[in-house]
Amino acid sequence: MSLTWKIIFGYLILMNLAGFVVMGVDKHRSIVKKWRIPEKVLFFFSLLGGSFGTVMGMQIFRHKTRHWYFVIFMPVILALHIVVLIFCMAHFGLS
Repeated sequence: MSLTWKIIFGYLILMNLAGFVVMGVDKHRSIVKKWRIPEKVLFFFSLLGGSFGTVMGMQIFRHKTRHWYFVIFMPVILALHIVVLIFCMAHFGLS
């Protein structure tokens, strides 16, 4: 595996961990009635490559699952990221 792909996968791992943590922190803040993380920030983490982490955070923390735009658009962003990753892997290879 080339250095480029190692960097890409490392970046995706970090972004997904960040997306997961941000969802957990926002859920905790909602429970203790403290200042919340803006929804646009949650979407921003997802758009930057953390879509798997934010979707997992939604499910594990049961957070934002009543908001239709999260229930619809977070998985759509994840699906788009998967398609782009598969395309890039097929087109550019892992070497």
